[in-house]
Amino acid sequence: MSEQKSKNIKPETYDYDAVVIGSGPGGEGAAMKLAKGGLRVAVVEKYHDIGGGCTHWGTIPSKALRHSVSQLIELKHNALFTNNYPQKQSFTFADVLRHTEQVISKQVSMRSGFYNRNNCSLHFGEASFVDNHTIAVKNKDGNTEKFTAENVIIATGSRPYHPEDIDFSDANIYDSDTILSLDYQPQHIVIYGAGVIGSEYASIFRGLGVKTDLINTQNRLLSFLDDEMSDAISYHFRNSGIILRHDEAYKKIEAVKNGVVIHFKSGKKMKADCLLFANGRTGNTDKLNLQSVGLSPDGRGQLAVNPHYQTDVKNIYAIGDVIGYPSLASAAYDQGRIAAHVILTREGKKKLIKDIPTGIFTIPEISSVGKTEQMLTQQQVPYEVGRAQFKDLARSQILGSEVGSLKILFHRETKEILGIHCFGERAAEIIHIGQAIMEQKGQANTIEYFVNTTFNYPTMAEAYRVAALNGLNRLF
Repeated sequence: MSEQKSKNIKPETYDYDAVVIGSGPGGEGAAMKLAKGGLRVAVVEKYHDIGGGCTHWGTIPSKALRHSVSQLIELKHNALFTNNYPQKQSFTFADVLRHTEQVISKQVSMRSGFYNRNNCSLHFGEASFVDNHTIAVKNKDGNTEKFTAENVIIATGSRPYHPEDIDFSDANIYDSDTILSLDYQPQHIVIYGAGVIGSEYASIFRGLGVKTDLINTQNRLLSFLDDEMSDAISYHFRNSGIILRHDEAYKKIEAVKNGVVIHFKSGKKMKADCLLFANGRTGNTDKLNLQSVGLSPDGRGQLAVNPHYQTDVKNIYAIGDVIGYPSLASAAYDQGRIAAHVILTREGKKKLIKDIPTGIFTIPEISSVGKTEQMLTQQQVPYEVGRAQFKDLARSQILGSEVGSLKILFHRETKEILGIHCFGERAAEIIHIGQAIMEQKGQANTIEYFVNTTFNYPTMAEAYRVAALNGLNRLF
């Protein structure tokens, strides 16, 4: 079917009102919103199960792995158990993967129910455009089916970036997807790329007792964070035994017998049992035949969209990792719902919230929302800081998890909350208390809220009261 013919199809003759390509968080958010709005929705997923990369290779497995390793570390440092119930057996990466597989299975089962209950038509196979209203889906048997839709939402996610000069087919070279197939316990791993993914896996492997080198191509670890948080995680990484190497870039990666040798442009070289390359991601757009609809992704496979997530082709939308920043599962889900809202109502008033929280599941966790101290200083905003150290909280002492702090940044004059930064266990949960207050309007979003409210005792949430009092005491 040609593009010209498809454009002349009347809306009521389309097979579907909307087709969503991809069943990750963005695709799910869009599909559920569209289906609940009464539209006929088809979802195309290239993998044999729904959930996308988030469920099968990214967010869910890495966080499940992290939780298991964190519990092991906690157990090792709990004298009550180590003195009375010494653990003779060591745990391996393969051991902790078992819990991950169980979590993935539960997620797939639950999310499959969403599509079934909302009467979404599921198609498993590789999708590509025939024209801007026609999608071809090639299944694993090689057969191809075609169907038409008034609107199409691209939610195909991303995959690890593979430089052409690295042989990822080598048995000892992994990316953040294939690392889940690691079936032995390495003695030494090099992780190239110290972004969120690389840092999280550095925590996991070091927690399992693996000698870990984390290679950072920049001069600070997680440089988008508030400097204090970056410094804190750097200190604890080094304290745990992770070797951090900043401002390094590889010149050549050489596969050798029983390992990998990394040659750096600085002249250094390093040998390890295996390499995890975690330096960037590429949007999954190369198989979509986008040229047939006049769309051209950039060098990283990402598409340009307007504030309503429409591409240059009016009836084709793109959300999630394929449009770049912020590349978060949480944001992708909301982007999907916003794009669906535009399709349903033809108006674009809904937007992502201004301050999107970030959660980094290192050991310990880091989470933040709003401005950093560096941003506020650069913008010449008169701010003050309120701090609470976890070691001073009764709940933290009870848990035996005293590492961490909460920092609240607020305007000296209006007392409006400008940013919140948290470091320590459960940071990604704790941050949402502050976020909820930040999102309020008028006088409701000031630091004084935390002084005037009553918190359960003992709780980690009490850190907000402690930090608020600390901050207000700095005013004069």
